[in-house]
Amino acid sequence: MKVSFLTFGCRLNQAETAILQNSFVKEGFQIVDSDKNADLVVINTCTVTENGDADTRRAVNRICRKQPTAQIALIGCQAQTQKEELLFNSQVRWIVGNHDKLRLAALVKENQNPRPFVLVSSGDSKSFTIDGVGIDRKHTRANLKIQDGCNYFCAYCEIPYARGRAKSRNFNDIRREANILVEAGHQEIVLTGINLGCYRYRGKTLVDVLKTMEKIDGLKRIRISSVEPTTITDDFIETVSESEKICRFFHIPMQSGDNDILQAMNRKHTIETFSDIIYKIYQAIDDVCLGTDVMVGFPGESEQHFINSKTILSALPLAYLHVFSYSDRQYAKSRMINGKVPKNEINKRSKILRKLGARKRESYLQNFMHKKVTVLFEQKKKGYWSGLTDTYIRVKTESDQNLKNQFRQVKLVKIDKQMMLGTLL
Repeated sequence: MKVSFLTFGCRLNQAETAILQNSFVKEGFQIVDSDKNADLVVINTCTVTENGDADTRRAVNRICRKQPTAQIALIGCQAQTQKEELLFNSQVRWIVGNHDKLRLAALVKENQNPRPFVLVSSGDSKSFTIDGVGIDRKHTRANLKIQDGCNYFCAYCEIPYARGRAKSRNFNDIRREANILVEAGHQEIVLTGINLGCYRYRGKTLVDVLKTMEKIDGLKRIRISSVEPTTITDDFIETVSESEKICRFFHIPMQSGDNDILQAMNRKHTIETFSDIIYKIYQAIDDVCLGTDVMVGFPGESEQHFINSKTILSALPLAYLHVFSYSDRQYAKSRMINGKVPKNEINKRSKILRKLGARKRESYLQNFMHKKVTVLFEQKKKGYWSGLTDTYIRVKTESDQNLKNQFRQVKLVKIDKQMMLGTLL
């Protein structure tokens, strides 16, 4: 059987898709690109926002038009929380939640009857191992899952219901997969999870994971996907500042710049503690790239609340903003909060913050004009090779050489929207 994959949402989903692809190969399946005809299409779903839900429905409808004989497996967060709603199309044959999705290859082989197969279990909060490895045959960077689930229960979020309580991966199992990924040619590994800073395994923390990965020969870069502000310790900052391998890049979710809204969101930080963390990292690490998530239109967000967010975002040394529009989630407590913000107002405020984010990004990139940087090149597209610096600057350059998966020195000469143009040295 030929199988293709579509992945929506976070880097954790990407890490799990890579593991799944390798498990399907072991079971005798042939992996094909998502734009090719397949016997089975696996969609790893996201349900963080209503847009994630819509992405799944659009993808299913598109597959049905273009591949009318393909069977579809819907897995992941949306499958976990909306299994009944996903049985809207006869080509959907498997619906498997988060706690069982890594067994999908075996489940497909075992369940070939024409009726839909649905498996959504509750899971637990025990530490875990992963039977397999997430070698990514299409990308130079590999995603490594070290943690799952969350205990925070932010009012707008249903991830604790979709992924369960926080749980950490066996420390030695992390090291095992990291070594295999490096042996397979991956020189950069991105640590992924829902709440990475909560990693705990028999006294080991995220700092211990970072320090043991630094010792792996052949691993040149370690990147952290996202980390909650309340989990960032002085030891963590010191470890990164002293490392030659850990990327100078931090995505630290803020969500709102107003304490009243943060409290209503059930966030664990205040704007003062968030700002302290940002400035502490900024002062400790040269050229660090700091980014954040900000949610617009949480119920009860007044014009003044929004202005407070805009003011603090303008002041903080942030390199980019991820701006999200609030949407009601089935299990989130915010559904019951009065004072819903009209959609046209949410759109207006989002546009303002996105413009602010673009200005901050350009200001950050200006700091690197005519500087020499190291780029890990990934792919050639439209005549340019592109790759990333450790500070998460997307760089493109012209070259007749094959630069894939190579570290090269580049001089940055021009800003091109959200990227930079460079010349090889």
